[in-house]
Amino acid sequence: MSGNTTGEYRHRSVLPFEAVPAEVRLLRRSVAAQLGQWGVPHSVAEAELVVTELATNVIKHVGEGVSATLILEWDRERLRVEMHDKNLSLPALPATNCEDECGRGLHMLSVLAADWGTVLTAVGKSVWCEIAAPAGRACHRVERAVHTLRSYQGANEATLSTHARRDEVALKESVVELIADLLHWTTVNGHDPDDILDQAQMHFEAETEAAA
Repeated sequence: MSGNTTGEYRHRSVLPFEAVPAEVRLLRRSVAAQLGQWGVPHSVAEAELVVTELATNVIKHVGEGVSATLILEWDRERLRVEMHDKNLSLPALPATNCEDECGRGLHMLSVLAADWGTVLTAVGKSVWCEIAAPAGRACHRVERAVHTLRSYQGANEATLSTHARRDEVALKESVVELIADLLHWTTVNGHDPDDILDQAQMHFEAETEAAA
């Protein structure tokens, strides 16, 4: 499972996967990692639930083992989740008294999502929904940090591999390198590195407490 980020929305990630139960778990992890990088960790639980239902519906109603694609798009206010498959049959929301699991996923979308729908595509169909995911102050800081780290890596964001686990490790390594470089800079310019770290920690704790 791999993805890429482009600029159609402010942030976009494309995750092709095989519709089997084991991949659904990996898909949830990839979604959680991606939202964490974008600075919207508070939307992870909702997104994971929606993704699980959409992926499970593909397995049940399109076929186990088929190829499908999950697309995440975030524009600072809403998270859009799209599940693409190659089946041309559009799902319909059944009656609310449906006792089996025939439409549980769609009912879940109707409850969780600010908006949702289905549409035919050139190669099949897409089931999409939008979840309210506004970014707070901390989220803006995370987003800025990720942008800085990507620039620090010397990589173009449009071509950088965003396989969730590999990208997370690369960004973590860049965090360490960037902090080390900043500490060297503070020393060369006559500042106390420990004092700078203490001030940064104070800012972090104050903002975390205010957001709680």
